[in-house]
Amino acid sequence: MDEKKSENGNQFFRDVKTYVIRIGRMTDSQKKNYETLSPLWCIPYTGQKINYEKLFGNGNPVTIEIGFGMGTATAEIAAQNPDKNYIGIEVHKPGVGKLLGEIHTRGLTNIRIIEYDALEVLNSMIDNNSVSAFHVFFPDPWPKKRHHKRRLVQRPRTDSFASKLAPGGYFYMVTDWPEYAESALNELNATEGIVNKYNGFAEHQSWRPETKFEARGIRDERPINELYFVKK
Repeated sequence: MDEKKSENGNQFFRDVKTYVIRIGRMTDSQKKNYETLSPLWCIPYTGQKINYEKLFGNGNPVTIEIGFGMGTATAEIAAQNPDKNYIGIEVHKPGVGKLLGEIHTRGLTNIRIIEYDALEVLNSMIDNNSVSAFHVFFPDPWPKKRHHKRRLVQRPRTDSFASKLAPGGYFYMVTDWPEYAESALNELNATEGIVNKYNGFAEHQSWRPETKFEARGIRDERPINELYFVKK
Protein backbone atom coordinates (compact mmCIF):
# COMPACT_ATOMS: atom_id res chain seq x y z
CA MET A 1 0.00 0.00 0.00
CA ASP A 2 1.25 3.48 -0.82
CA GLU A 3 2.38 5.21 2.39
CA LYS A 4 0.91 8.54 1.26
CA LYS A 5 -2.52 6.95 1.07
CA SER A 6 -2.37 5.47 4.55
CA GLU A 7 -1.03 8.21 6.82
CA ASN A 8 -4.30 8.60 8.71
CA GLY A 9 -4.68 6.32 11.69
CA ASN A 10 -2.86 3.15 12.69
CA GLN A 11 -2.88 1.75 9.16
CA PHE A 12 0.12 3.93 8.36
CA PHE A 13 2.12 2.33 11.16
CA ARG A 14 1.18 -1.16 10.05
CA ASP A 15 2.25 -0.48 6.48
CA VAL A 16 5.61 1.12 7.32
CA LYS A 17 8.20 -1.51 8.18
CA THR A 18 10.30 -1.03 11.29
CA TYR A 19 13.14 -3.10 9.87
CA VAL A 20 15.05 -3.72 6.68
CA ILE A 21 16.15 -7.20 5.70
CA ARG A 22 19.92 -6.93 5.46
CA ILE A 23 21.51 -9.51 3.23
CA GLY A 24 24.22 -11.22 5.23
CA ARG A 25 26.37 -14.16 4.38
CA MET A 26 25.53 -17.26 6.37
CA THR A 27 28.43 -19.35 7.55
CA ASP A 28 28.41 -23.05 6.77
CA SER A 29 27.48 -23.84 10.37
CA GLN A 30 24.63 -21.33 10.33
CA LYS A 31 23.32 -22.83 7.09
CA LYS A 32 23.48 -26.32 8.55
CA ASN A 33 21.76 -25.18 11.74
CA TYR A 34 19.04 -23.45 9.76
CA GLU A 35 18.40 -26.44 7.53
CA THR A 36 18.41 -29.10 10.24
CA LEU A 37 17.15 -27.30 13.35
CA SER A 38 14.57 -24.80 12.11
CA PRO A 39 11.87 -27.52 11.86
CA LEU A 40 12.42 -28.17 15.58
CA TRP A 41 12.54 -24.67 17.02
CA CYS A 42 11.09 -22.26 14.46
CA ILE A 43 7.38 -21.43 14.42
CA PRO A 44 5.83 -20.68 11.04
CA TYR A 45 3.77 -17.52 10.74
CA THR A 46 0.16 -18.71 10.68
CA GLY A 47 -1.93 -15.73 11.71
CA GLN A 48 -3.47 -17.93 14.42
CA LYS A 49 -3.13 -17.32 18.14
CA ILE A 50 -0.31 -19.25 19.80
CA ASN A 51 -1.18 -21.71 22.56
CA TYR A 52 1.88 -21.29 24.76
CA GLU A 53 1.23 -24.35 26.88
CA LYS A 54 0.90 -26.55 23.83
CA LEU A 55 3.96 -24.98 22.20
CA PHE A 56 6.32 -25.35 25.18
CA GLY A 57 4.68 -28.22 27.01
CA ASN A 58 4.28 -26.18 30.20
CA GLY A 59 2.52 -23.14 31.62
CA ASN A 60 5.64 -21.06 32.34
CA PRO A 61 5.54 -17.30 31.66
CA VAL A 62 6.51 -16.16 28.17
CA THR A 63 8.95 -13.41 27.21
CA ILE A 64 9.06 -12.10 23.64
CA GLU A 65 12.28 -10.61 22.29
CA ILE A 66 12.01 -8.51 19.15
CA GLY A 67 15.08 -8.35 16.93
CA PHE A 68 17.47 -10.68 18.75
CA GLY A 69 20.33 -10.15 16.28
CA MET A 70 22.73 -13.07 16.52
CA GLY A 71 20.89 -14.40 19.58
CA THR A 72 23.81 -14.79 21.97
CA ALA A 73 22.18 -12.72 24.73
CA THR A 74 18.85 -14.45 24.08
CA ALA A 75 20.37 -17.88 24.61
CA GLU A 76 22.23 -16.76 27.74
CA ILE A 77 19.10 -15.31 29.33
CA ALA A 78 17.08 -18.44 28.49
CA ALA A 79 19.82 -20.68 29.91
CA GLN A 80 19.78 -18.68 33.15
CA ASN A 81 15.98 -18.93 33.42
CA PRO A 82 14.81 -22.47 32.60
CA ASP A 83 11.52 -21.74 34.38
CA LYS A 84 10.61 -19.14 31.75
CA ASN A 85 9.82 -19.49 28.05
CA TYR A 86 11.14 -17.24 25.29
CA ILE A 87 9.95 -16.40 21.79
CA GLY A 88 12.51 -14.60 19.65
CA ILE A 89 11.34 -12.71 16.56
CA GLU A 90 13.95 -11.93 13.90
CA VAL A 91 14.14 -11.53 10.11
CA HIS A 92 17.95 -11.76 9.80
CA LYS A 93 18.52 -15.31 8.61
CA PRO A 94 22.19 -15.61 9.76
CA GLY A 95 21.05 -14.59 13.25
CA VAL A 96 18.33 -17.22 13.21
CA GLY A 97 20.90 -19.83 12.20
CA LYS A 98 23.26 -18.69 14.95
CA LEU A 99 20.59 -18.86 17.66
CA LEU A 100 19.48 -22.28 16.48
CA GLY A 101 23.06 -23.43 16.99
CA GLU A 102 23.08 -21.95 20.50
CA ILE A 103 19.83 -23.73 21.33
CA HIS A 104 21.30 -27.04 20.16
CA THR A 105 24.71 -26.60 21.83
CA ARG A 106 23.26 -25.51 25.16
CA GLY A 107 20.46 -28.07 25.10
CA LEU A 108 17.79 -25.41 25.57
CA THR A 109 14.13 -26.33 25.37
CA ASN A 110 12.56 -22.99 26.34
CA ILE A 111 13.15 -20.95 23.15
CA ARG A 112 11.13 -20.77 19.95
CA ILE A 113 11.83 -18.53 16.95
CA ILE A 114 9.50 -16.74 14.55
CA GLU A 115 11.12 -15.44 11.36
CA TYR A 116 8.62 -12.77 10.43
CA ASP A 117 7.52 -9.16 10.89
CA ALA A 118 7.19 -8.69 14.67
CA LEU A 119 4.25 -6.30 14.44
CA GLU A 120 2.29 -8.73 12.30
CA VAL A 121 3.08 -11.51 14.76
CA LEU A 122 1.84 -9.41 17.68
CA ASN A 123 -1.33 -8.39 15.88
CA SER A 124 -2.40 -11.86 14.80
CA MET A 125 -0.59 -14.51 16.86
CA ILE A 126 -0.32 -13.10 20.40
CA ASP A 127 -3.27 -12.86 22.78
CA ASN A 128 -3.87 -9.75 24.85
CA ASN A 129 -2.69 -9.90 28.48
CA SER A 130 -0.57 -12.99 27.79
CA VAL A 131 3.08 -11.86 27.66
CA SER A 132 5.15 -11.56 30.82
CA ALA A 133 7.83 -9.38 29.21
CA PHE A 134 9.06 -7.74 26.02
CA HIS A 135 12.79 -7.39 25.40
CA VAL A 136 13.89 -4.89 22.75
CA PHE A 137 17.67 -4.61 22.82
CA PHE A 138 19.33 -2.07 20.53
CA PRO A 139 16.61 -1.71 17.91
CA ASP A 140 17.41 0.05 14.65
CA PRO A 141 17.45 3.77 15.58
CA TRP A 142 16.56 4.95 12.08
CA PRO A 143 18.61 8.12 12.73
CA LYS A 144 17.49 10.20 9.74
CA LYS A 145 14.47 12.30 10.60
CA ARG A 146 12.55 11.20 7.51
CA HIS A 147 12.88 7.59 8.73
CA HIS A 148 11.70 8.20 12.31
CA LYS A 149 8.29 6.81 11.35
CA ARG A 150 9.97 3.41 11.06
CA ARG A 151 11.07 3.30 14.68
CA LEU A 152 9.60 0.39 16.59
CA VAL A 153 9.15 2.11 19.94
CA GLN A 154 6.57 4.82 19.32
CA ARG A 155 2.83 5.10 19.55
CA PRO A 156 0.57 3.50 18.49
CA ARG A 157 2.99 0.55 18.34
CA THR A 158 3.67 0.87 22.06
CA ASP A 159 -0.09 0.63 22.65
CA SER A 160 0.06 -2.83 21.09
CA PHE A 161 2.89 -3.87 23.41
CA ALA A 162 0.91 -2.65 26.41
CA SER A 163 -2.19 -4.56 25.35
CA LYS A 164 -0.25 -7.82 24.97
CA LEU A 165 1.47 -7.57 28.36
CA ALA A 166 -0.04 -9.44 31.28
CA PRO A 167 -0.68 -7.37 34.42
CA GLY A 168 2.66 -6.91 36.16
CA GLY A 169 4.54 -7.67 32.95
CA TYR A 170 7.28 -5.37 31.73
CA PHE A 171 8.62 -3.74 28.56
CA TYR A 172 12.41 -3.42 28.58
CA MET A 173 14.30 -1.47 25.92
CA VAL A 174 18.01 -0.68 25.63
CA THR A 175 19.57 1.69 23.09
CA ASP A 176 22.86 3.49 22.50
CA TRP A 177 21.20 6.24 20.47
CA PRO A 178 20.44 9.17 22.85
CA GLU A 179 17.84 10.90 20.69
CA TYR A 180 15.95 7.63 20.20
CA ALA A 181 16.15 6.98 23.94
CA GLU A 182 14.55 10.35 24.72
CA SER A 183 11.89 9.85 22.07
CA ALA A 184 11.08 6.32 23.26
CA LEU A 185 10.87 7.52 26.86
CA ASN A 186 8.31 10.13 25.86
CA GLU A 187 6.32 7.67 23.76
CA LEU A 188 6.24 5.05 26.51
CA ASN A 189 5.25 7.66 29.11
CA ALA A 190 2.32 8.55 26.86
CA THR A 191 1.23 4.92 26.48
CA GLU A 192 -1.85 4.06 28.49
CA GLY A 193 -1.67 1.06 30.80
CA ILE A 194 2.07 1.00 31.50
CA VAL A 195 4.12 3.03 34.00
CA ASN A 196 7.82 3.79 34.33
CA LYS A 197 9.43 1.76 37.09
CA TYR A 198 12.10 4.44 37.41
CA ASN A 199 12.25 8.22 37.41
CA GLY A 200 13.40 8.60 33.81
CA PHE A 201 15.84 6.08 32.41
CA ALA A 202 16.23 2.75 34.19
CA GLU A 203 19.25 1.50 36.05
CA HIS A 204 21.26 -1.22 34.33
CA GLN A 205 19.64 -4.63 34.73
CA SER A 206 22.53 -6.82 35.88
CA TRP A 207 20.97 -10.01 34.52
CA ARG A 208 21.11 -8.76 30.92
CA PRO A 209 24.22 -9.96 29.05
CA GLU A 210 26.16 -7.45 27.00
CA THR A 211 25.43 -7.60 23.27
CA LYS A 212 27.84 -6.88 20.43
CA PHE A 213 25.91 -3.69 19.66
CA GLU A 214 26.35 -2.59 23.26
CA ALA A 215 30.09 -3.32 23.16
CA ARG A 216 30.36 -1.28 19.97
CA GLY A 217 28.45 1.60 21.53
CA ILE A 218 30.68 1.58 24.60
CA ARG A 219 33.77 1.47 22.38
CA ASP A 220 32.45 4.47 20.45
CA GLU A 221 31.70 6.24 23.78
CA ARG A 222 27.95 6.36 23.24
CA PRO A 223 25.75 6.30 26.36
CA ILE A 224 23.72 3.15 27.00
CA ASN A 225 20.17 4.09 28.01
CA GLU A 226 17.68 1.60 29.42
CA LEU A 227 13.91 1.93 29.71
CA TYR A 228 11.77 -0.29 31.93
CA PHE A 229 7.99 0.05 32.02
CA VAL A 230 5.52 -2.15 33.88
CA LYS A 231 1.87 -2.87 33.13
CA LYS A 232 -0.47 -1.65 35.83
